[in-house]
Amino acid sequence: MKITFYGHFCFMVEHGGVRLILDPFLSGNPASGLKPDQVQADAVILTHGHDDHFGDTLEIASRCGCPVIAIHELAHFCASKGAAVHGMNLGGTYRTEGYSVKLTPARHSSSVSDNGQLLYAGEPAGALITMGGKTFYHSGDTALFGDLKLIGDLHRIDAAALPIGDNYTMGPEEALLAAQWVRPGVVIPAHYNTFPGIRQDRFAFASACEEAGIRCAPLLPGESIEV
Repeated sequence: MKITFYGHFCFMVEHGGVRLILDPFLSGNPASGLKPDQVQADAVILTHGHDDHFGDTLEIASRCGCPVIAIHELAHFCASKGAAVHGMNLGGTYRTEGYSVKLTPARHSSSVSDNGQLLYAGEPAGALITMGGKTFYHSGDTALFGDLKLIGDLHRIDAAALPIGDNYTMGPEEALLAAQWVRPGVVIPAHYNTFPGIRQDRFAFASACEEAGIRCAPLLPGESIEV
């Protein structure tokens, strides 16, 4: 499994010719290094509806002819805009050729912007992506909460992306504890430095992880790891 970071909380996960993009906030984030019209994907996976995660979902899904996989209410919104969708709910797993997606709880909020209004977009979620026998955990925006340990107990997680930005999500100290609970093969810090209010030092977080015996990959946009 190849995992590529495209800034903020956007990741591309691929194996065996299948490519999945998660939370494609690209055109609104010049640090991503990737334009929406450069994306080739077999599905768009959303953790929640906020603009800095929903991003270029509809454009990518339309151009690639691929479905949007999301919590039921958010999938319904995408369908109302003409997208092919697969709606899910927390705890459920969608299995299809080449990959599976399981939605996990997250402690956050979720709304989608539509003509200047904020609409309820269902529960926020994390996503467990399994391809080629490997599992990537994208926690989505979340506070620290006890069930993160349960997620780690129930699944063998080869890589996990966790937010460290604080203010809107957990900060680096709590993310370190989350990493200890989830026990991934490698942790990738995300959701930091995009806006002034979420400035963090990725190397300080990586150092704290290493001291705790956790491998950390503080990727820059466009960088990849393989697990």
